[in-house]
Amino acid sequence: MSNTPTLLQVKNLDVRFQTNDGPVYAVNQLNFELGRGETLGIVGESGSGKSQTVLAMMGLLAKNGSAAGQVLYQGQDLLSMPAQQLNRIRGNRVAMIFQDPMTSLNPYLTVERQMTEVLELHKAMGRRQAKTRAIELLEAVKIPDAARRIDMYPHEFSGGMRQRVMIAMALLCEPEVLIADEPTTALDVTVQAQILALLRDLQRDFGTAIVMITHDLGVVAGICDRVMVMYGGRVMEYAPADDIFYRPSHPYTIGLLGALPRLNSDSAQLLSIPGNPPNMNNLPKGCPFSPRCQYATERCGTELPPLAGSTLQTDLMRACHRPINELTQAATQELSHV
Repeated sequence: MSNTPTLLQVKNLDVRFQTNDGPVYAVNQLNFELGRGETLGIVGESGSGKSQTVLAMMGLLAKNGSAAGQVLYQGQDLLSMPAQQLNRIRGNRVAMIFQDPMTSLNPYLTVERQMTEVLELHKAMGRRQAKTRAIELLEAVKIPDAARRIDMYPHEFSGGMRQRVMIAMALLCEPEVLIADEPTTALDVTVQAQILALLRDLQRDFGTAIVMITHDLGVVAGICDRVMVMYGGRVMEYAPADDIFYRPSHPYTIGLLGALPRLNSDSAQLLSIPGNPPNMNNLPKGCPFSPRCQYATERCGTELPPLAGSTLQTDLMRACHRPINELTQAATQELSHV
């Protein structure tokens, strides 16, 4: 996989939710690694299991949820760790930027109090020292007049500025792993570009490893080293970002790329993947994507393909019964007309 030292390793992760309609199989046998200073993109449609994966890693599942497998941070299993020990790592060595800053920030507390609390808990700083450090981080994420604005409440900031506050909070303790759950979803494209540039700068300055959760392949192209494509709670393809864009080898990845709008196309029609995502209460026996796949065979509907490497692309993992050269050729033809 990567030549950099492994910092985070996820092994056979399963996430289940007990509901009145039966168990929901949100994540199934997930495996990946993250090296120091790397950025891993996790992409897929809504309901594919992206957010539940990272919430399970952070011990933040809903009460009816449970996780099995291993999430190893520097050899320590976060899933089996006592809550008190996990709290010393969570928010300190492994931090998370949540999707909606307005609901993640406490509306009753000033930004100053929410930030200094983190440093008082994890770094045993006094209030004054913690405030000085918080102002430094707000300045690092390009919030103007940070010394004055730190005493404001979240509703006094714009959406883009609130997202910058969330990033600053996540970086207060200089974490080794930063998980960003769709941090640019609610932002316009100009602010989105600024946030991505900010994350790249901070990664360069702090050497942080980043897990970027997104459904936007444009974000992936701008920041990620490797990409994990998820569907139906499973990994469909796991490869370097360049391979995902230039040599996609799974029908679902090909479909996602085909649905991207193209500036060099005269067509007014936007393509889409036919059908709907699977019912997570009752997943298909075979490949979860087979009911929507134009390349599916009878075998695809009855036999689950394993996630396996390829002899043609050594740094690639894919879960598909069809030969990789066949799909790569099909992708070249299909995407050339988009």
